[in-house]
Amino acid sequence: MRETAAAGRDLAPAGGRPAPAAERDAPAAGPDAAAAGPDAPAGKRDVRSGEERRTSPLELLWDLVFVFAVTQVTSLLSNNLTPRGFGRAMLALALIWWAWSAFVWATNAQTTTARSLRVCLLVATVFIFITGLALPRAFGDQATLFAVSYAVVRGLHLALYADASRKGNASWSAIAGFAVTVAIGMALLIGGSFLDGVARDLLWLAAVAIDYAGPAWLTRERLRGLQRVAVAHFAERYGLFVIICLGESIVAIGVSSRGEPISAALVAAVSLGLLITVALWWTYFDRFAEVAEERLREHPDPVLVAADAYSYLHLVIVAGIIVFAVGVHFLALESDRSLPDGARLCLCGGLALYLLGHVAFRLRIAGTVGYEKLIVAVLLILLYALGPGLSGWTLAAIATALLAGLCTAESDVLPRPRATDAGVGVSHRDEQGRGASR
Repeated sequence: MRETAAAGRDLAPAGGRPAPAAERDAPAAGPDAAAAGPDAPAGKRDVRSGEERRTSPLELLWDLVFVFAVTQVTSLLSNNLTPRGFGRAMLALALIWWAWSAFVWATNAQTTTARSLRVCLLVATVFIFITGLALPRAFGDQATLFAVSYAVVRGLHLALYADASRKGNASWSAIAGFAVTVAIGMALLIGGSFLDGVARDLLWLAAVAIDYAGPAWLTRERLRGLQRVAVAHFAERYGLFVIICLGESIVAIGVSSRGEPISAALVAAVSLGLLITVALWWTYFDRFAEVAEERLREHPDPVLVAADAYSYLHLVIVAGIIVFAVGVHFLALESDRSLPDGARLCLCGGLALYLLGHVAFRLRIAGTVGYEKLIVAVLLILLYALGPGLSGWTLAAIATALLAGLCTAESDVLPRPRATDAGVGVSHRDEQGRGASR
């Protein structure tokens, strides 16, 4: 009976008012759907009591297209290792990331069997593939194709959200708030595609800044009541994108070493590059991914903390992996020689950027500082500064040793997530907190 009452409270609108009959007759929301802002819509969900929503096969198909897009970002940077080339690659990555992240939120507010979800995702898959196809020449003669196909994807995201609002799973006022900044950003993106050089770069930078600023600052209070967050699905989606980017690092190692004469230095370099990739996986997934999911489920303001920790701060984590993938590409080509400054900066700086992003992620979602990662990030920057005379494989060996020490230290410091009866990390304190918030 207490469980039934708790489920009923989760379905009640903000303020403790009785839910309409249609909502009371809806399937009880399970623990996974319980995380919601104080003004989140009640909505019907496809999550039943004791079950957690997970990533659907259609979403995995959607992710595969982003494997291609991420590969194109890596190629864009590796072909132009200059400050301007880096800026353009990061600008392209910010656009690709924001499109993917936007759909995570919209699909999180939909039922997995909804026809509108399938239609929107499949159509968006075609257009985001076109975006990726045009990406290497997005700052050249394919700028308009890149911008228009990308804008179509963002429009489909808003359409999917509008459908979720119609079903009562998302707040229309919150959607309308950031839809304005999306429209302005896409207009600037398309308009900038007809310009050249610095003018286009600046207009596209303004487009990204406005698009990102919408949920973060301009409509932040509305965002709080956007939707209920299906926590397991949400955290799993972002973890999968991290794996996609780590996979790009592995592909970069294999493709770059193909055709190179097999030597002891090459074998050492590619092996160390793979070990570094494993260490990056370890620092994210060994313990803290589960801890972060648990903290998100318990947080009194889950929509805002999810937006900050996952949608925004994960971009830094992903950027670090992508930059490292470029560095490891040159590592395979220059295994027995000193790496050029740009390649060395990508290798060491990419790892440092990844660790700093993880520190910020942990601070926002758990309120603790990962001093171990901060120390290793500083040491990696020093390694870049002091490493011009080192061979590629020697540089990789030192970086591997630093990350191995970090993994060992964190295994002793970070706690394991709490086990619960439901197996999903919902504590009695969490249930009481959600009841009180209503």
